[in-house]
Amino acid sequence: MTTRLPGVFRQLRWAQQQPPAPRAPRGCRPGIATRLPFPPWGSIQVPCRAGSGGGGSAGEGLLGQRRLQERQSGSSGRAGGKAPLKPDAVVREIIQNSKEVLSLLQKGNPAFKPVLAIVQAGDDNWMQEINQNLAEEAGLNITHVCLPPDTSEDEIIDEILKLNEDARIHGLALQLSLSSFSNKILNALKPDKDVDGVTDINLGKLVRGDAHECFVSPTARAVIELLEKSEFIIDGKKVLVVGAHGPLEAALQCLFQRKGAMTMICPWKTPQLQSKLNEAEIVVIGSPKPDEIPLSCIQPRTTILNCSHNFLSGKHECGVQFNGLTVEDDVGLLAAALRIQNVVNSGRRWLREQQYRRWKLRSLKLQPLSPVPSDIEISRGQTPKAVDVLAKEIGLLADEIEIYGQSKAKVRLSLLERLKDQADGKYVLVAGITPTPLGEGKSTVTIGLVQALTAHLHVNSFACLRQPSQGPTFGVKGGAAGGGYAQVIPMEEFNLHLTGDIHAITAANNLLAAAIDARILHESTQTDKALFNRLVPLVNGVRAFSGIQLNRLKKLGINKTDPSTLTEEEMTRFARLDIDPSTITWQRVLDTNDRFLRKITIGQAKTEKGFFRQAQFDIAVASEIMAVLALTDGLEDMKNRLRRMVVASDKKGQPVTAEDLGVTGALTVLMKDAIKPTLMQTLEGTPVFVHAGPFANIAHGNSSVLADKIALKLVGGEGFVVTEAGFGADIGMEKFFNIKCRASGLVPNVVVLVATVRALKMHGGGPSVAAGIPLKKEYTEENLQLVADGCCNLKKQIQIAQLFGVPVVVALNVFKSDTRAEIDLVCELAKRAGAFDAVPCHHWSVGGRGSVDLARAVREAANQGSHFGFLYDVQLPIVEKIRTIAQKVYGAQDIELSPEAQSKIERYTQQGFGNLPICMAKTHLSLSHEPEKKGVPTGFILPISDVRASIGAGFIYPLVGTMSTMPGLPTRPCFYDIDLDTETEQVKGLF
Repeated sequence: MTTRLPGVFRQLRWAQQQPPAPRAPRGCRPGIATRLPFPPWGSIQVPCRAGSGGGGSAGEGLLGQRRLQERQSGSSGRAGGKAPLKPDAVVREIIQNSKEVLSLLQKGNPAFKPVLAIVQAGDDNWMQEINQNLAEEAGLNITHVCLPPDTSEDEIIDEILKLNEDARIHGLALQLSLSSFSNKILNALKPDKDVDGVTDINLGKLVRGDAHECFVSPTARAVIELLEKSEFIIDGKKVLVVGAHGPLEAALQCLFQRKGAMTMICPWKTPQLQSKLNEAEIVVIGSPKPDEIPLSCIQPRTTILNCSHNFLSGKHECGVQFNGLTVEDDVGLLAAALRIQNVVNSGRRWLREQQYRRWKLRSLKLQPLSPVPSDIEISRGQTPKAVDVLAKEIGLLADEIEIYGQSKAKVRLSLLERLKDQADGKYVLVAGITPTPLGEGKSTVTIGLVQALTAHLHVNSFACLRQPSQGPTFGVKGGAAGGGYAQVIPMEEFNLHLTGDIHAITAANNLLAAAIDARILHESTQTDKALFNRLVPLVNGVRAFSGIQLNRLKKLGINKTDPSTLTEEEMTRFARLDIDPSTITWQRVLDTNDRFLRKITIGQAKTEKGFFRQAQFDIAVASEIMAVLALTDGLEDMKNRLRRMVVASDKKGQPVTAEDLGVTGALTVLMKDAIKPTLMQTLEGTPVFVHAGPFANIAHGNSSVLADKIALKLVGGEGFVVTEAGFGADIGMEKFFNIKCRASGLVPNVVVLVATVRALKMHGGGPSVAAGIPLKKEYTEENLQLVADGCCNLKKQIQIAQLFGVPVVVALNVFKSDTRAEIDLVCELAKRAGAFDAVPCHHWSVGGRGSVDLARAVREAANQGSHFGFLYDVQLPIVEKIRTIAQKVYGAQDIELSPEAQSKIERYTQQGFGNLPICMAKTHLSLSHEPEKKGVPTGFILPISDVRASIGAGFIYPLVGTMSTMPGLPTRPCFYDIDLDTETEQVKGLF
């Protein structure tokens, strides 16, 4: 009784790493692969049995020596009556050529090594052995997927689909019994990896005449090669292909017809077989011959080419007299060499695709209307591309994306390893002048710019945006998907939930908050011994530390791993964190504007045994975990940042971290999917990454480092990545340079500074602007004086960018009320102030076409080169770093520290955190700390009321005045207008 092999056995044969070993036994068996010796040239390991004939001896079993016989000195098919070709030289030439090609590819890509995967269902190893030997000679690797003989069609397809999506596999070949082959199995192969040319797509291209764009059957090519290399004249000959099936039959027929031969196709069991054999000058055997069919009718001087590895095998007594026949039984070896060549060519194509190339991206056409409809009407009027189509267009592999619905996908970080040798694109930051409360359209400019670059100038470009919080979405501000004809779509999905990253942050943040209070409670109600025993419980009679507990022991300097060996003093130090409740800085979060959670009391239930304290809720995007997500560059780095997060101090003044609470691993698990950027698209079908959304006041207000890094690789050396910084340049841009670029190591090439005539008029002395209140006539009528006076703020922001050595292009976001004179004045004054260029933009009303001039200006500025440098050295004392920002960026005369701020600075310095960069938390409505002061205030003293630290994220944040981290709902929130059509499931009233 035969027992079915459990599961799938994979044998990865690394050609250069295995020592020579004896010939592997036949049959597909699990175990460590052995290196098969390469067969001597002039011999073949294709099973074949030759019948007896005049002047020749019959072979027995596996024919060890190559048999290539010519009984007559001249053959009608050979030019000049030459002897048939010994194919050894052809095989050697193909393998040597493949080896040289691979060597050239590896000069630029040392780690590159193509892999051929063979899927086998059954015990016959003939194909595996031949391919293994030739692959080793050429320098390839082989993966052998060995399935039981009775594997079902669906199971075979499952294995094929896994290999299709494995970027390490460059060629796929099937070794199945004839009964196992089906069109469904064959067409499950990815055409780009189908090195045997059996899929309908590859066969279709061959028939159409596009052989250079597809893989051609190695067996069919080997037949033609043997004839042509023997100088056999194919043109005008009658060719009979007998016993071939499906792809091989089609490939042979196509190739022979291209050479001018008349091709006949015939199965073994047909009445016409004998007559067709009688008239054929070339016979190609495609499958084993049944015993009952004689071949005595084959005419002398007929050339027979055997494509079946067991034709004339020891299982059959064919009784063929070879008088006058040419039997070519070396097709299998030559086909194997050509298969290896196909794998190398596949690897070469794959490498070429990893290099910079202009995307073949299908842009989505816009038909702008006037007046411009609402944002959601425009969004709904455009049908987005399927996200997997977009991913393929920009060079993402199928196994590098995780699709969420039709229009969103997470992108895996493995992409960075694949493209590590790819040159980065140009890095562009969009910042703004000091804004009005209405905002000046940085997101819209960002999206309009990439639409112009990719959809109109055909330059690879990516937008990288922050994920918006649901708080403002349902509150008063609305979403952040851009606007008009420069949007991310679908905009309702962009603004609602997206892929759940903020919910993951909320869960992780609140788990840590719960751990803090639970630990304080348990420490206050248990003895040292009871606490230790519960922290390190008995399991099956044995106590053992977890990995994170061993880390705590190491931090405490206790070099022990056995709980039973700790002294009482060591157990106490290990078990007790002694958190001082008055120093807790970690708050619970919620992604909803809820003013009544700004100050709360927790622990009032009787079960908490009288332990209660004042606390608060922050909005979710204010969590330090959000800042960690935005600044991390990988899973390991994120885990280390989460580990370092300081949540409080103990009663001795030492920091207490997430690692001390034992929650680091759990936080990382909750964040493992959130770390992957989300791929979406603009209205014109260009790619966008949406990832992370840290506050722009108590955090740095920029999208993630990972999104930028991945995008820079995808666009390639001549492409552009455009990202946006929150608030004005004095806040968002300064933090982008001093915090984000310092963390990422990326160097910006250009700053796009967004301005509006409306905001400039406000800075020039115009009436106050407030959300929900109609604009005064000064803003809707031409007023050149207000514009000219307000350009002082624009000039100051240009100067701030120049402090960092980066060229500035001013993007004037044009509104319909702006006049030509006002637009020209702003552009002229911006250039006088030192901007590389100043360009009016109309993307809101017409899409990317309205920002083409901006895109051209950005390209020119990027070619000028930047001289980027940081504003301060992080080794400076905390106070000096704060003073540098206040004076050089804001224009303050000096700073003033409150006693609390001074105390915190001393504590952080003593705890070893003094060398972190500074993240100033101040109003975004003025360069100073007073929102009502517009233009360019000078001579003021900047008050620092408090100083806090985000150690995991990696910065100190001084508070200028009071700073709310939980917004409230207005009298009439946006949710009054939001509804769902229950029949169509369309969201209504969202912007």
